[in-house]
Amino acid sequence: MRLKKNDTVKIIAGKDKGKVGKIVKIDPETERVIVQGANMVSKTMKKRNPQDKGGIMVVEAPIHVSNVALLSNDKTTRVGYKMENGKKVRFAKKTGEVL
Repeated sequence: MRLKKNDTVKIIAGKDKGKVGKIVKIDPETERVIVQGANMVSKTMKKRNPQDKGGIMVVEAPIHVSNVALLSNDKTTRVGYKMENGKKVRFAKKTGEVL
């Protein structure tokens, strides 16, 4: 997967199209990411600890990686790899900037 945790991405499809946020969690097995503040859903939560509150909570749901695009200099871009000083580095295809 070409995206990493803490990358800033823009959602390009779905109900939250156009929203921008950071990647909080990645699941490479199912190719899904959780973006901060996007794809919010209501979920019933059980009270687990005395200090925790149960009830209906609003949490972020996973989004398929094909529905997000990496942001570099406020432009959506694809990610490429190249060798630089004997190391493999990620770069933005639109700007050529090393990520």
